[in-house]
Amino acid sequence: MCAPVPALPPPHVTPAPLHAFAPGVSASFAALPPRPVARDCRTTPRPAVAAPRGSSLLLHETPGGPVVRRLVTRTEFGSELRLPVVRRRGPWLGVLSSTLPDGHVGWVRQSRSVRIIRRVRVHVLVDRSRGRLVVLAAGRVVRRVPVGVGAAASPTPTGRFAITDKLDGSAFSAAAYGCCILALSGHQHDLPAGWRGGDRLAIHGGPAGASSAGCLHAAERDLRWLMRRLPTGTLVTIRA
Repeated sequence: MCAPVPALPPPHVTPAPLHAFAPGVSASFAALPPRPVARDCRTTPRPAVAAPRGSSLLLHETPGGPVVRRLVTRTEFGSELRLPVVRRRGPWLGVLSSTLPDGHVGWVRQSRSVRIIRRVRVHVLVDRSRGRLVVLAAGRVVRRVPVGVGAAASPTPTGRFAITDKLDGSAFSAAAYGCCILALSGHQHDLPAGWRGGDRLAIHGGPAGASSAGCLHAAERDLRWLMRRLPTGTLVTIRA
C-alpha cells in the first residue's frame, strides 16, 4: 500500500496467494465501460455485495467465458472476501476484484457457490483536485472529509474501486499509516523508484500535509468514522 512520501516502507509481508491464472487461459478481460460520475448526489449507485461459499470461486472473463482467476474466500490481508456487484446479465454477476486490472470487471455465476449478502447504501466520491472525500448514504451527504492525495510524480489513480479490507495501521507501520487502513481494490501504476511497499491503493493516516505514493490519507478522527461506517464492498469513485 502507498504510504506517505518520504516514508519507510512497511515491514515485508508475504501474504497467502489470493488468486492464480488458470492454465492456458488468456489474461485478457472484459473492460468495464466508463461510467460518468454524476455530480448530483441523488444519483448514487446502490450495488449488491456477493460472497463465495466453499473454498474458492471462479472468476470468468465474460459471462460463461474462460476462467481467468480462482479466488479464495479471504483476501491477501486476511479479510473475508466481498465482491461488489456492478453489472448483471441473467444469472451472471459482474464484480470488481483487486485481482483484476483497474477498470475491468470479472464475472461470477450466482449459484450455491456465491450469494448476495447485502445491498450497500453508502458510496464514496473523491474529488482529487479539491482534496475532498464525500460519503453518501441513500443519496444524502453524511460526511465530508479533507484528504491528501498522491504526489505529482505518483498521482492517485482515478476510477471506480471498492473497499476490500479494514486494517489496523499499527500492524504495518503506525508512523506511515496512522491508526487505520481502508484497503481499496485499485493499484498504483506510477510508484516511486525503489518503492517496496506494494502497489495497492488505500485510504489511511500518516504525517499531516504529506503527499503519498498514490493513496488517500485523512485525519485520525475521520478515519475512525470511516472504519465504523463503511463496510467492505463499498464503492469508492475517484475523479480528477
